[in-house]
Amino acid sequence: MAESNFVDYVKIYFRSGKGGAGSVHFHRDKITAKGGPDGGDGGAGGSVILKGNSQLWTLLHLKYQKHILCEDGKDGQSQNKTGGNGKNEIVEVPLGTVARNAETGEVIFEITEHNQTQILMQGGRGGLGNWHFKTPVKQAPRYAQPGENGTEGWVIIELKVLADVGLVGFPNAGKSTLLSVITSAKPEIANYPFTTLVPNLGIVKYRNFKSFIVADIPGIIEGAAEGKGLGSRFLRHIERNSVLLFMISAETGNIIKEYNILLNELKKHNPELMFKKRLIAITKSDLLDEELRNMLSAEIPENIDFIFISSVTGFNIQKLKDKLWQMLQ
Repeated sequence: MAESNFVDYVKIYFRSGKGGAGSVHFHRDKITAKGGPDGGDGGAGGSVILKGNSQLWTLLHLKYQKHILCEDGKDGQSQNKTGGNGKNEIVEVPLGTVARNAETGEVIFEITEHNQTQILMQGGRGGLGNWHFKTPVKQAPRYAQPGENGTEGWVIIELKVLADVGLVGFPNAGKSTLLSVITSAKPEIANYPFTTLVPNLGIVKYRNFKSFIVADIPGIIEGAAEGKGLGSRFLRHIERNSVLLFMISAETGNIIKEYNILLNELKKHNPELMFKKRLIAITKSDLLDEELRNMLSAEIPENIDFIFISSVTGFNIQKLKDKLWQMLQ
């Protein structure tokens, strides 16, 4: 997906429709001069509904929609006719979308399945017509209910990418190169930091026609949780990944130090990320001979799972796929 087309955050003013008013009316025809009440009920106002669509990958289609307003319900009519309901506004969003209250930041709900629907703002109910208020004592009520008001306000719609494996690492760690090797995705690749400015998704074809999805997240630097570098804007995309693949270049001076920095940024962003399965991939291992790989292996604690890989030569790429598949199962 093109960088300019990736939108993962929008703020929209929504308003559901007001309910129609109940009717005050009395039956009249050629032979009835003073009939009983027959005012119909008002129609319901339209509701704002969010619907999951697995064919969408971004919020681009909502980028320029600052206001989404629903129709009001129609007023009730004579002969007990109910007014028409206001049209619902169904907003399709990609899977992984979160709706938040713009003022409090509170999560309203999440959309994670195709065709899943959630009412964001319920339309107002229509008012009751005057025939509802007829009693043996009061045969001709001259009042009816007004329609209920709808709901309105600013809502933040944000996307958290849904993927099985999330690639985590410093800028220029080789994440995009790996994604281009194991999937058909074509991310921008260059020998400078922050080549990746938006998350990229790719499907890894595995044995026996199986597959899993990998997300290349823009590079993290120390202090990202406080907004440094590309900031915490993309850290939320890691929250939905089942497995985190930490990618650290063999050129780095201290693998474990770099790993702990990355881990600490994730912890500061969301402590729950510490419970996800993790694997270290030491990239650019074609620069290392067996002796150097043995030396680096000795520096890594026994409780940390790791693998040496090279996206350029294909070294251990199939073994990496096997490890990731096993972790996903």
